[in-house]
Amino acid sequence: MSSTETAVNKNQGGIQSLEIGLSVLDVLIDYHKPMMLKDIAEAMQMHPAKVHRYLVSLIRKDYARKLSDGRYGLGNRVNALGHNSFDQNNILQRLTHAATEIKDTINCGVQIAKWFSEGPIVIHSFEPDSPISIITRIGSRMPLASSATGRLFASYQPETIIKPLVLAEWQGDIDILAAVPTTKPDNAELSAKWQAFTELQTDIRTQGYATVAGDMLMGINAISIPVILPQPKDINDIDPPANDMLLEYALTIIGTAEQLPLDNQQVRDRILAIAKRYQIT
Repeated sequence: MSSTETAVNKNQGGIQSLEIGLSVLDVLIDYHKPMMLKDIAEAMQMHPAKVHRYLVSLIRKDYARKLSDGRYGLGNRVNALGHNSFDQNNILQRLTHAATEIKDTINCGVQIAKWFSEGPIVIHSFEPDSPISIITRIGSRMPLASSATGRLFASYQPETIIKPLVLAEWQGDIDILAAVPTTKPDNAELSAKWQAFTELQTDIRTQGYATVAGDMLMGINAISIPVILPQPKDINDIDPPANDMLLEYALTIIGTAEQLPLDNQQVRDRILAIAKRYQIT
């Protein structure tokens, strides 16, 4: 056998340690959610201490990560590779990936809402491994004035669509709370209330997300981020609209005040960073 053939056969033999490391990564990919070390070791049929060494190397190269509760999940490099493996035009697939990672990262519920003529409707929900369930039922219409999801959509849709819906919500709230039918609020009262709401809309568009702190449920916070899609332009449109972005979907994160503190910039940055990696903001 020539020296060249020997070298080729040696190269074809591969590197066993690399293959084992990739097998550990395969377990995390196949399980598709963070795992405890003992569960990974069981799947690998390997001693936990040995699996841990491979995980350390995967973490160093950002193919894995260790969560605050001790579980191990996929790292940013795997997520980046994933962008090339699924259809970039399939927004719901990207949203599902992003929602799952956000849920696993901060252990909060996540819901996907879509805009319909009657308002934002919850179309998907992802519950964390938590004894407290605070996810809104699929098919629910989210109120425009009091929910993070609704406020977000209300800040990006045209006023001609949003204002009648918001005013109807306010009128309905008054009817429900009243013991007997009463006179409707006068125009001045509604005008002042709408003016305050338009200021809130401006703040939401400026910061790029909407929040509520216990507005719908006591002690429950929410952050809603927009899924901005370029609106197809009509080449025959001589005077295109100033806003060429269409808000069709929103991703809303829901948790207790302890899980999702709205004054914690680090938590918000982690959420926005995940959304950006999946190209949904």
